[in-house]
Amino acid sequence: MAGGGSAAGKGDAPSVRIVVAGDAKTGKSSLILTAATDTYPPNVPPVLPPTRLPDDIYPDKVPVTIIDTSSSPENRGKLVEELKKADAVVLTYACDKPATLDRLSTFWLPELRRLEVRVPVVVVGCMLDKRDEQYPVSLEQVMSPIMQQFREIETCIECSAFRHIQIPEVFYYAQKAVLHPTAPLFDQEAQTLKPRCVRALKRIFILCDLDRDGALSDAELNDFQVKCFNAPLQPSEIVGVKRVVQEKLQEGVNEQGLTLTGFLFLHALFIEKGRLETTWTVLRKFGYNNEIRLSEDQLPPPIKRHPDQANLQLQILPSPFFQSVELTNDALDFLRRIFFTFDIDGDGALRSNELDDLFSTAPENPWSDAPYKDAAEKDALGGLSVDGFLSEWKHR
Repeated sequence: MAGGGSAAGKGDAPSVRIVVAGDAKTGKSSLILTAATDTYPPNVPPVLPPTRLPDDIYPDKVPVTIIDTSSSPENRGKLVEELKKADAVVLTYACDKPATLDRLSTFWLPELRRLEVRVPVVVVGCMLDKRDEQYPVSLEQVMSPIMQQFREIETCIECSAFRHIQIPEVFYYAQKAVLHPTAPLFDQEAQTLKPRCVRALKRIFILCDLDRDGALSDAELNDFQVKCFNAPLQPSEIVGVKRVVQEKLQEGVNEQGLTLTGFLFLHALFIEKGRLETTWTVLRKFGYNNEIRLSEDQLPPPIKRHPDQANLQLQILPSPFFQSVELTNDALDFLRRIFFTFDIDGDGALRSNELDDLFSTAPENPWSDAPYKDAAEKDALGGLSVDGFLSEWKHR
């Protein structure tokens, strides 16, 4: 599967607001001006006004506004206000001043948590050109303990505005963390896809498995690719995809094609390699939002019901005036087919594992909690009969 960008933001005109914060004299303003003008500024004002990057600077073509901040006590209120409006935060330290790096874990990151600023964080070491080359520092070695403690850190990068080293990358990573966030998809500690992500991808896999044989054939893979990325896969590319999966996970491919296990493995691999835009493009193409929930336009409109007070008034009226909602015969037939499809052992009842399988493509099992958990009578072994199954839907 190939990658492809898909901007996701707030409303019809998505944009990304990045707030740059950190100790004084850590290069915040020089970083912003160099990114915006592609020129190192000889004179930098104490705090810059909001700075807009060109819309076409990054592949997603989403407007990026960068907010400079002051760390002085008298500007504390303004700093807090801006942090709470941020889509992402860039925290700076000076590569030649170790104390400013220590301040990230002793002040800045705990402060973001205290303020409940729950957005992606990119840690940026500025003034790389000023570091003493006699004392090389491994960024991974230095940042690994901090990233273990503060999982909100998306990535770390060092740069030099003076030498134009990795300046555009700083805000690319920040924008990418907003448009293609890691947290909803992947558990960094366990190094696995999160359950809601697995459920969504399983649903997508089933929708694309048109012949229902439990695998995506070459033709189905190609249709999937065209739907998500508007470009077909060449036969050699399909062979390559399946080879990558089979080398790492033999059960990921069978005679019919790419299995669900292989499909999920591919997405985990994309995420581990930093290609989150691939998985997000797939999810958004199938109607999922940033919380990996189906957006409202993908769901049937809710049934309009009278307010409780109106219902109380209606109770004294003749029966034709009562509000009543019933499943149609087509709906009942559909639900019966679903029941018998998931009654794997054919005993006429859905056990807990069969119900879990039935709802495995939903965000969660809607019948696991009150008031639906015990809404229908179960047999002695806790199984749900077809009548009980239908009554659960009527209760909803």
